[in-house]
Amino acid sequence: MHPKKEQTPINKKIAENEELLKEKMGIGKSFDVGVRKMNILNKEVHIYYCTGLCDSEFIIMLLKELLLMDNEYRTSSKTKDVIKNHLAHQQVSTAKNLDEIIDRVLSGLIAVLIDGQDEGFIVDVRSYPGRTPSEPDVEKVVRGARDGYTENIVENTALTRRRLRDERLRNEIVQIGDRSKTDVCISYLEDVADPGLIKTIKQELDKIRIDGIPMADKTVEEFIVKQGWNPYPLVRYTERPDVAATHLLEGHVLVFVDTSPSVIITPTTFFHHVQHAEEYRQTPMIGAFLRWVRFGGMITSVFLLPLWLLFVLNTELLPEHIDFIGPNKESNIPIYLQILFAELGIDVLRMAAIHTPSALSTAMGLIAAVLIGQIAIDVGLFVSEVILYVALAAIGSFSTPSYELSVANKIVRLIMITLVLIFGVPGFMVGFTLVIVFLCSIKNLNTPYLWPFIPFNPQALMQVLIRVSVPLSKVRPSIVRPQNHKKQSN
Repeated sequence: MHPKKEQTPINKKIAENEELLKEKMGIGKSFDVGVRKMNILNKEVHIYYCTGLCDSEFIIMLLKELLLMDNEYRTSSKTKDVIKNHLAHQQVSTAKNLDEIIDRVLSGLIAVLIDGQDEGFIVDVRSYPGRTPSEPDVEKVVRGARDGYTENIVENTALTRRRLRDERLRNEIVQIGDRSKTDVCISYLEDVADPGLIKTIKQELDKIRIDGIPMADKTVEEFIVKQGWNPYPLVRYTERPDVAATHLLEGHVLVFVDTSPSVIITPTTFFHHVQHAEEYRQTPMIGAFLRWVRFGGMITSVFLLPLWLLFVLNTELLPEHIDFIGPNKESNIPIYLQILFAELGIDVLRMAAIHTPSALSTAMGLIAAVLIGQIAIDVGLFVSEVILYVALAAIGSFSTPSYELSVANKIVRLIMITLVLIFGVPGFMVGFTLVIVFLCSIKNLNTPYLWPFIPFNPQALMQVLIRVSVPLSKVRPSIVRPQNHKKQSN
C-alpha cells in the first residue's frame, strides 16, 4: 500500500501559494491551466482554472459579481466572508490545503485564494466535453426511453435520480488513481441495499492503488471481483438509466466511473445477463415469448455445433427420419478444421466491421457473404452445412443480451467442439457436466452464480423463466439480501 502523502497547507502569503501551484500544475507551461489575478476589497485574489473542463459563462458571471461587490463595499474587515457570500453558485466549499486545490482545479472546478487567508474556496463550475444522452446501441428497445448514459459522471447520476426521487438514494463519490484521480461513484438505496455489500465494495475501492484507470469501469471491475481466467461476466453493465434504476430498487449497488457510459451493477448472477429491457416494455405474454426466444438462441449458440459435429462423427446415433443431417459430399478438409476456420472467420469479420468506416461496412458485408462465403463453398474449402450451423450459432450469440456472456459462450462452444472431436459422446456429456459444475462453483461477492437454479428457489426461478406482471412481483430478490424485502406497501 502506498504511503499517504503529507498535505501542503495553504499559506497566508498568496505569492508563495502561487509559486507552489505554478510549479505543481505547470501554469505557464501548460496552456490549459491558468490563474486570473484581481484586486478585491484591497486584497489580492487569485482564481485558478483549467480551460476546457469548466464553464466560462459561469466564471465570467462570478467575476462580474466580484467586481460589482468591490465597487459597492470598497473595504471590509471581513473580506473572506464577503467574497464567499458573493460567489453566486449553489456549490461552494472550503479547502484548507493546496493538494485539494490542485485536485479540484484539474477536475474542472475553480479555486479562489485570498491574500492573508489560510483557506480557499472551491466553486463547482464543471462542464465536461461530451455528447448528449442518446439511446445505447447495445440495449435498444422498440418501446421505451431513448436516453442513455454518457461519459459524464454528473450527468449519469442525474439521469438515475430523475427516475428515483427518493431521499434515501445515496451517491457517494471517491477518487481513484494516483495520477488520473478518476471520479468513481457508489450508488444505492440506503434503506434497501445490504450494508455488508456496500461496505465490501467501499473497501475494495479503497484498496485500489494504481497510477490511473483510463479504461474506467473495466479496470474497477477487475479490482472488485477478481475475475482471473474465468470467461463468464461477474458484473452486469448497462447504459440504460431505467435498467439501473430498476436494479437499485431491487437492492443492488451501482458503480459509476467517470469517462464511461456503462454502469456496473453488483452483485449479479448468470440469469441477470439473460434479461433485456424489451421484455418489460411489452405485455407479460409477449415478454415471456421474447425471453424464451432469447433462451433458445443462447442454448443454440453453445450446444448446436457440438451436437451436429457429434452426429457427423457418429452417424449411427441419428434416427432414420433425420439421417439427412451431415455433409452430403466428401471434403479434403476435416469438418473440425472447417468449423474452426469458420468460427475464427466470423470473429475476424466482426472485428473488421467495428474498424471499418460506416460508409464502407455494407460493401464489406457483401464481399464477405457473396464472394468469400460462396466461393469458399464452390472450391471445396467448406461444405455448405458447416456454414449453416456456424451461422446459426453466431445468430444465437448475437441474440444474447449481454455481449460479455455471448463471448464466454463462444469459448465454451469451442471447448465443447474439441471434446466431441477427441472423445465423442462421452466428451459431449462430460463437457456439458463440467460447464454446469463450473458455473455452480462461481461465487461473485458471496453470491452464487446460478441462483435461483442452484441453490434452488422456485419462486425466483419462476420469475426468471416467465416474465411476471409487475403488480404480481411484490418481493425483492433475496439473493441481494435487501433490508426491505417488499417492493409494494400492500
